[in-house]
Amino acid sequence: MAYHLMNPRFPLGKTYATPGALALGIDLASHLHRHHCGDWGEGLCAEDKSANESSLKDGTRLLSCYHVGGGRRIYIITEAGRASTTILLPEEY
Repeated sequence: MAYHLMNPRFPLGKTYATPGALALGIDLASHLHRHHCGDWGEGLCAEDKSANESSLKDGTRLLSCYHVGGGRRIYIITEAGRASTTILLPEEY
């Protein structure tokens, strides 16, 4: 199923983007939607994706990783407790 047909799976809390992520000049909202719906991206291994599925149940941190072209990636992290979600570059982690 395509991510745009999926429903949100958890609360995002307040959303933030770092200066590095904003400087990419890409549509961050589409990646945020994928994260929100549990599409953890192309950049995570099966073990990390499985950990996210467990985190949906126990309320711990969620991590997604997306390839955004030009060899670049972004992370999206929703903190434990779901108070906030941040879009950032790997080097800003």
